[in-house]
Amino acid sequence: MTTVARQKSRRTGEKPPGTRAERRAERRAERSAGGRVKGRAPGEARNIGWLYILPALLVYGAFLLWPLVRGVQFSFYDWDGLGSATWAGFSNYTTTWTDPALRGSFGHLLVLVVFYSILPCCIAFVLVAAMSRTKIRGMTFFRTVLFLPQVIAMVAVAVAWQWVYSADGPVNTVLGRLHDAGLPDWRHGWLGDFTFALPAVGLVGTWVEIGLAFVLFMAGVQRIPRELYEAARIDGAGPVREFFAVTLPGLRRELAVALTLTTTMSLRNFDLIYMATGGGPGNATKVPAYEVYNRTFNTGEVGLGCAIGITMAVLLFAATAAIGRLVEGKGA
Repeated sequence: MTTVARQKSRRTGEKPPGTRAERRAERRAERSAGGRVKGRAPGEARNIGWLYILPALLVYGAFLLWPLVRGVQFSFYDWDGLGSATWAGFSNYTTTWTDPALRGSFGHLLVLVVFYSILPCCIAFVLVAAMSRTKIRGMTFFRTVLFLPQVIAMVAVAVAWQWVYSADGPVNTVLGRLHDAGLPDWRHGWLGDFTFALPAVGLVGTWVEIGLAFVLFMAGVQRIPRELYEAARIDGAGPVREFFAVTLPGLRRELAVALTLTTTMSLRNFDLIYMATGGGPGNATKVPAYEVYNRTFNTGEVGLGCAIGITMAVLLFAATAAIGRLVEGKGA
């Protein structure tokens, strides 16, 4: 504090303003003396926050936590949903991994993870890497078109792709024209073929998830300083080196979010399978999410259906943790 300010405070009798450090020290002294800031009721700042989030907590507990607890409980019983339940111990979990059909459904899930998660992220990376080097007109329209499948109901997507894959649909029509031009006949009943049904469903998932990954990566690229790209180009970096040296390290967080969301979608893939193939032909497209419904409502094995659902939840938590660990490891 200056000498003039001290003299003025003595004449007026006012408390000198003091420095910023002195004011902070005074506030700390007031808190330590009174235990609270003046004008605030005891515990007010803490309790009022709980009142705001209480409705959300009630909804969360009623529609997520409580069903999860009941699902864990039912997974240890043999129950058809109507009669009395019989204690089964871990037999439902054992059946989940020893039954050939259920074990095959988890194998199908791994295939869908490739189509739902890895392939969309790779394609989105290629698009983003190309667009980060050049300015493209109509980017907003292009981004909207790619993201559009995310906002379309999956039931509508399944019905549309049933027509696309049908015998007279666009895919077989184009392949028929190519066959007329002298190429081999590649036409199939795609969703009814034991070999091609699962990849055909997986490609639908790729089409749906590309837009999500692309939008996330484009948002991440915009926060990467342009100076890094300019420095890389001055050093003679080509597109590939620029991608691995600048773009990929700058998109670690977006990559983690994209992998987590798309992997979750592959685990929750029920409506597309149910509408497009019904799990067929045979067991060719059955996945754990479909088996939860099938075992619970069709065969009356509620305990086994709950065990499959709990196993899926554990796999989801493990996959999320692995993705986070992988991204943090790369960022270290």
